[in-house]
Amino acid sequence: MTIISFLLFTAFAGVLTWFLTRKDETQSSEGFFLGGRSLTFPIIAGSLLLTNLSTEQMVGLNGSAYAHGLSVMAWEVVAVVALVIMALFFLPRFLRTGITTVPQFLEKRFDRTTQSIANTIFLLAYTFLLIPLILYTGAVGLISMVDLQALTGIEEYTTLLAGTVVLIGVMGMLYARFGGLRTLAVLDTINGVGLLVGGLLVGYYALNALGDYQGIGAGWEALKTGQPERMNSMGAEGSEVPFSTLFTGVALLNLFYWCTNQQIIQRTFGASSLAEGQKGVLLTGALKLLGPLYLVLPGLAAYQIYAGQGIPNDQAYGTLVKDLLPEHLTGFFAAVMVGAILSSFNAALNSTSALFSIGLYKHVINPAGTEEQTVRAAKWFVVTVAIASMLGAPLLIGQDTIFGYLQKMNAIYFIPIFAVVVVGMLHPRVPAFAASIALVAGIALISIGYFVEPAAASLAAANIHGFHFISIVFALLVAFLLFMGTVTPSATAWKIKTDNEIDLTPWKGAKWVGAALVLLVIGIYAAFAG
Repeated sequence: MTIISFLLFTAFAGVLTWFLTRKDETQSSEGFFLGGRSLTFPIIAGSLLLTNLSTEQMVGLNGSAYAHGLSVMAWEVVAVVALVIMALFFLPRFLRTGITTVPQFLEKRFDRTTQSIANTIFLLAYTFLLIPLILYTGAVGLISMVDLQALTGIEEYTTLLAGTVVLIGVMGMLYARFGGLRTLAVLDTINGVGLLVGGLLVGYYALNALGDYQGIGAGWEALKTGQPERMNSMGAEGSEVPFSTLFTGVALLNLFYWCTNQQIIQRTFGASSLAEGQKGVLLTGALKLLGPLYLVLPGLAAYQIYAGQGIPNDQAYGTLVKDLLPEHLTGFFAAVMVGAILSSFNAALNSTSALFSIGLYKHVINPAGTEEQTVRAAKWFVVTVAIASMLGAPLLIGQDTIFGYLQKMNAIYFIPIFAVVVVGMLHPRVPAFAASIALVAGIALISIGYFVEPAAASLAAANIHGFHFISIVFALLVAFLLFMGTVTPSATAWKIKTDNEIDLTPWKGAKWVGAALVLLVIGIYAAFAG
């Protein structure tokens, strides 16, 4: 029954996506990378949500909750504030420029050197960090969820993991190779509905099990009384996410992720209008408020259900799904999870191919290339990156919590790029050479703080949390950029030039909805403050 329901939902999602997108134009850059700038707000919201809600979230964040408690909900809740800022500040400016990639914006604002450096950073980070991690967490989740060891008869975990990674990678590569952004966005939305339903069902069954099958109310009480010290939204200083970091590193990482991360915001660049884009981003924010119910609650429940059984953090969620969901729902949820894996995998591949083709192929390799040649190069680059990621994914075995590892490594390039983009938007005379220096220096400083023993030891001795450290680096980069903009300003002040034919009229309700979402975030934190 598990296999049957898995195959049925997978086939349904694939056929429906093909039917809805079979006539899409994908031979031009705009068609392949931006869906012809035709995306409406439900598609944008669904795509944003599922691109984010892949297995690094479902498996990784529930694994963090299993290990550290409720305070890790910060990653979901603080994201809402970042999405409000994206809708009101960043999105109008990005859409006015008509860009396809964030490095393109840096070229318009600074110069081609800055664009090339940012392009290279994104390409390396996606190829060797993000995409392998998506494949790894997806494989880990499926192995425990469907009990692939018993199903396949492969006892060696590393071998089974590698095989599962290759299977997922090949499937995702084919999706990204032959479909454009709209194809991916539609598939995202279909699977997004399934993921939300399935994720909420896991939370329901977990609470019901905790309450001795007397209802979710009894389960909630059992959860609160069984681990009261872990049910505090205000993370202690020794936790993975101390409360103080919400205003430093956690805030900055969320702002970069939702406002300047190519993998995510490429969906918004395909909006049919600014109003549709703003509606889609804010709807995503509203849906993120539900995130703790399926990204944190199951991990908390798993801690109580499996106490003392020695289940690794990042296997807890898959084990919970396998043990508690009925067989037909397990297959359905496994199919949804595969869809989630493919969504994030494809999003990263599509963004990577856009960065390569538009940033490097058109500028360096073949400046005289046609649109068809550019898209063809992008599709073949997808294959190369996918293979490299499949080879790298099994090397991630052994991390404590994969979500914590992801956020730590993301900071290396998140912080410098975000500093340059923000200051570039706000200060019109910061020179191009300063931006290039900031990108390289920021990566160097964070890497030294993380990996060079004297520096890492000094930070530990001073009791400076990693998230506070990256905010200090951010402040230094901003100060440097502003200083150079004052001492050696560019000859002319930069102005945003409108280079987009879509309607740039803001949505009238954007500010009111944004304010309501921020108030809800404050209310959620207050409700669980211990």
